[in-house]
Amino acid sequence: MKVAHQVRAFEQVLSSYNGSLPLHRFLPIYFKQHKQMGSSDRRWATRHIYSFFRLGKALTSLSVIERLSIADFLCHDTLSLIVAEILPDLSEFITLPLENKVDLVKNKYPDFNLEKVYPFHSDLSESINKEQFFTSFFKQPDLFIRVSPSKLKEILSKLNDAGINCREISATTIALPNGTKLETILQDGSYQVQDLSSQYTGSFFQPNKWDKWWDCCAASGGKTLLLHSLEPVIDLLVTDLRESVLLNLDERFRLAGIKKYQKKELDLLKNNDQILHHYQFDGLILDAPCTGSGTWGRTPESLSYFEDWKINQFSTIQKGIVQNIVKYLKSGKPLIYITCSAFAAENEAVVKHIVDTMPLKLERMELIKGYENNADTMFVARLIKD
Repeated sequence: MKVAHQVRAFEQVLSSYNGSLPLHRFLPIYFKQHKQMGSSDRRWATRHIYSFFRLGKALTSLSVIERLSIADFLCHDTLSLIVAEILPDLSEFITLPLENKVDLVKNKYPDFNLEKVYPFHSDLSESINKEQFFTSFFKQPDLFIRVSPSKLKEILSKLNDAGINCREISATTIALPNGTKLETILQDGSYQVQDLSSQYTGSFFQPNKWDKWWDCCAASGGKTLLLHSLEPVIDLLVTDLRESVLLNLDERFRLAGIKKYQKKELDLLKNNDQILHHYQFDGLILDAPCTGSGTWGRTPESLSYFEDWKINQFSTIQKGIVQNIVKYLKSGKPLIYITCSAFAAENEAVVKHIVDTMPLKLERMELIKGYENNADTMFVARLIKD
């Protein structure tokens, strides 16, 4: 009966979901509307719905529950009642490494194709190892935090005392299980939640003291905070189209002790000369609007609901923004172009367009293979103005 109960709860959640909201926003709303679901029901329903979407569009000829069972077997090393019921012959292998479990599924289901997990595989940047990338979607990416080197030992001690399984990645980076409730353990402002690949983009910044930098699509300010950690003595302009995220930025900056910055609400697809005519910058950070296709390990529902026409739409937006901001960059200074996309049309193709049509030369670029480190896959390029 417990198996039937879990199946029914999963099917009810799945039938109510249409992809219009990210799962992490939809589920709290759904559970609030269905208060009869206890904590155990919510926990299993959440696990099952996320597991299900991690299978992407593989094995679509099978029933929903069989697909769920296969996905949950691949995603977890603890046995669920549904896997035990539907796939008893695989249950004993639940703790094997993921690569071995993938082989077992391939043997049982000859039609299983990893490419179908990520339906837009033909659009990926060439340097991606596709098999590793596709397989990574059966693992929840880690939660990464950035800390001051002087605070590293203290923070590690607090996490260990709280029984948190954490790993020191570098003098400034700690990896933790996704979903760790840090706010109950660590003091506000003592850390920044920032993916490992996102932190790596900072190696492309190279700011100098007294520089004037513009974080063009600042959102909640993660890249600006990273820039400030590398060189605190700089002038900052942060802009975004959305007022709400800039309000969040203010709070993050306050906790980080950043007081000297300007903030503007701008649409960078429009001409902003009337507002920015007197500005000249020593560096631009463009963390561009994108498909987010390198982060779908955190939002696996995108594997099912993303529409491929959006790739060219975002590519057009990215090119338009660069065209409108490069005029404010001083000669000899860098534009740092960043996406959290795995698609060539948003990455290498945009850089080629920039170099071919604008007064910028490519210094270096890199597809950051987050799937090798249980992190997001991202792209970064450093271009210098003529």
